[in-house]
Amino acid sequence: MTLLAAPLASAERLKDLVSIAGVRQNQLIGYGLVVGLDGSGDQTTQTPFTVQSVVSMLQQLGVNLPAASSLQLKNVAAVMVTASLPPFAQPGQTLDITVSSMGNAKSLRGGTLLMTPLKGADGQVYGMAQGNVLVGGVGVAAGGNSLQVNHLSVGKISGGATVERAVASSLGENNIIKLELNNTDFSTASRIVEAINDKYGPGIAYALDGRVIRVQAPSSSDQRVTFIGTLQDMQVNPAEQPAKVIMNARTGSVVMNRAVTLDTCAISHGNLSIAVSAEPQVSQPNALSGGRTTVTQNTQVDIKKDSGKVMLVKGGASLADVVKALNAIGATPQDLLAILQAMKAAGALRAELEII
Repeated sequence: MTLLAAPLASAERLKDLVSIAGVRQNQLIGYGLVVGLDGSGDQTTQTPFTVQSVVSMLQQLGVNLPAASSLQLKNVAAVMVTASLPPFAQPGQTLDITVSSMGNAKSLRGGTLLMTPLKGADGQVYGMAQGNVLVGGVGVAAGGNSLQVNHLSVGKISGGATVERAVASSLGENNIIKLELNNTDFSTASRIVEAINDKYGPGIAYALDGRVIRVQAPSSSDQRVTFIGTLQDMQVNPAEQPAKVIMNARTGSVVMNRAVTLDTCAISHGNLSIAVSAEPQVSQPNALSGGRTTVTQNTQVDIKKDSGKVMLVKGGASLADVVKALNAIGATPQDLLAILQAMKAAGALRAELEII
């Protein structure tokens, strides 16, 4: 069982609570070829698109090839290239890229990515990628045995892409910026508006809803940048988070914040285990009896029930009391999932229960 308690509410920087509308990353993707592999590339009979890509590329370079089916390539791998275009990126800046094999290449170690256009969601090219792939792993094979450390079909190229097109930004349009809370909360939005208006004057900020806050910004771009920088460093006391319990049904992990409390309830816990075993027995007939030898199963069922415990939890218990009570009854992580669900159904758990 994993139990985490949130610290007492304290002032936080505004930049940790909100993001600025329009200041965001954009995902880029491209399809390319990695060459120079030491025999660890795609098996062309199973990945025909690799051969087709090589033929198309060489034809653009003025090289005429026979039918694609006659090519047997071992040092080439088809890959997908991904990157994130940061906000306000300008042409000429470099980006880190990730190169991932999409065929059956054994390794990308030592390969070189050929020039690959990187496109955005609108289909426009925003960057060009090329460079030597760095793979943080190793693999060896000999005599039918193999050993692999880390992942060999994914690599990175630091500064492997160059920005070719800037993304237009609407920041400060009509001298207005919008602050978007990371988590929707009307109380926190109200406190942020109050803090901004106390510092810069009434009417500078007002909340549109529980997530978006509209702030009047200076008209000059230089003053606007200074204003946003000062704004992000403001200290604001966020509202208390609602009581919540997160349960992971796959791993048995349970996380709850310090606002979780219990109403008065009694919890009973006991383990019931059933063991079924089967032992084969051979039935041998007497000589000249005309019977046949048969194998039968002798099945035994054992039921073991551990002694149960009943714990009384008083109303208004804090997180420490909850943890102490659940540990006292010897609940395992999987048992705890069922216990918390039952407590929620009984109305004794004062928290929102979320299962992931």
